Amino acid sequence: MKRHYFISDDLDDLDHIEQELEDRGISKPQIHVLSKDDLGVESHKHLHNIESVFKQNVVHGMIIGALLGLLAAVLVLAIGFLTPLPETFTWTPFYFLAVVLFGFITWSGGFYGIQTPHKDFKRFQKDLDSGKHIFIVDVEPSQEEILKQMGAKHVELVDAGTGDATPRWIVRSQQNIKDITSTTFP
Repeated sequence: MKRHYFISDDLDDLDHIEQELEDRGISKPQIHVLSKDDLGVESHKHLHNIESVFKQNVVHGMIIGALLGLLAAVLVLAIGFLTPLPETFTWTPFYFLAVVLFGFITWSGGFYGIQTPHKDFKRFQKDLDSGKHIFIVDVEPSQEEILKQMGAKHVELVDAGTGDATPRWIVRSQQNIKDITSTTFP
């Protein structure tokens, strides 16, 4: 899959475009809107906003924090293993300190990540700050033509490049869950 980015300043237009894409076979989990106007996006029936946790670098920060926390925990346990201190104090303080360090450093990584924009969206900060919206579409190679036709029809959309898309299996899983919940629990 390939991710396409477009810039627009009109949420109503993006609402119509998303409906057109869905009518032509691109599923809702493949389409997102990145905007600072969350209420405006939510007020449109067809627009699918990016969750706020994914707008920031929280997940990446926590992963880095967990790796550094694991390193600190291993270091504490190595000190206990290489010194005679556990014979005097028992292993309990070493275990406790290792767990606390791991948890605190992981939390710190997430805290840092929540303060920084997601790495894929940093390049759009000026546009977002000026009130524009980023329209994101993940397409399979067979759907590229649909997107080209949409771009030719809606000249007010500014093509902002491409990037790595959400893995196909995640998009299909999201669509399957939506299908199951809408047919099982109408």
